[in-house]
Amino acid sequence: MGPQLPFLMAALAGCLLPARACLMCATKVVEALDSLETDYLPGHLAADRHESFMKRVKEALLDFKNLPFQEDSYMGVVDEPTLENASWSFLKDLKRITDSNVEGELFVKEMFWMLHLQKDVFARFAAQFQKEVFCPNQCGVMLQSLIWCNSCQRQVHACRKSFDCGERVVLVHEKEDMILNCELNWHRLSQGLTDYSFFRVWGQNSETLLSEGKDPILTKTAVTAEDAGVYRCRLGTVQAIPATVLLFRVTVLPERIREELPSSQAGEAAGPGDSGGLQRPPAGQPTSTQCPKSENMLRGRLIGLLIWGFVVLIIGFATA
Repeated sequence: MGPQLPFLMAALAGCLLPARACLMCATKVVEALDSLETDYLPGHLAADRHESFMKRVKEALLDFKNLPFQEDSYMGVVDEPTLENASWSFLKDLKRITDSNVEGELFVKEMFWMLHLQKDVFARFAAQFQKEVFCPNQCGVMLQSLIWCNSCQRQVHACRKSFDCGERVVLVHEKEDMILNCELNWHRLSQGLTDYSFFRVWGQNSETLLSEGKDPILTKTAVTAEDAGVYRCRLGTVQAIPATVLLFRVTVLPERIREELPSSQAGEAAGPGDSGGLQRPPAGQPTSTQCPKSENMLRGRLIGLLIWGFVVLIIGFATA
């Protein structure tokens, strides 16, 4: 039975007390029904039928709670988002009917067919809540805010599971950071949580408090072999009972080996074009050592050509 026992007791109490339906717990739904009676009915339904019509509408809404009590479909409670979704669906269909300006017997038939369909819609929302949202914690104690459909009371329900949330194995190398994360996926959804407390466990009845606060993560930098061992995390609640107890078994491995390249290999790794941080000039451009040699060669050739041309000119004059 576990977490379902309070809901079965609430259902029994609902049989003895005036019962309400989940949709009637939504303020907007109640306001929409009042507006329907005072604003819409006078111009769309005979006055002598107003009272009986509204009575039947409210009875149809109360019938929404008459769903089979099953752990995976409906237990007589919902949360606020589920109630908002079901209310929005009902209000949307009600507005569609009133916007159509339908009246008389056709209006009555439209209303009760809509209520019949909306009961199925509510049943789907309730089943989705039971399967995906209700008490999602696999361990520990989650304090969940719920709405009891029979009384419209909003109360915090304790979803009690095993306090022991298991053990995590953590491997970390020497001189590296050890990170212990105590947060579970349902912690942010729970009500009434207090602080995370981290302990270093030394033996059966001996432990040392390392940190306490809102941060679910414990970080220790530059660990050594002495940091290996068992650590415990405890998340408290306002009810003075732990929400989560989680163990970490830490193993410190030897320091990672970082290979350093010899100087010769480091030079090769720098690339064939790197030498002392200097960059090789682009292909086709002379280097600083090549420029003077090229200019001297060109100058010598020009002088030689001028000399030979002068000799040829003298020989030509002499011959003439």
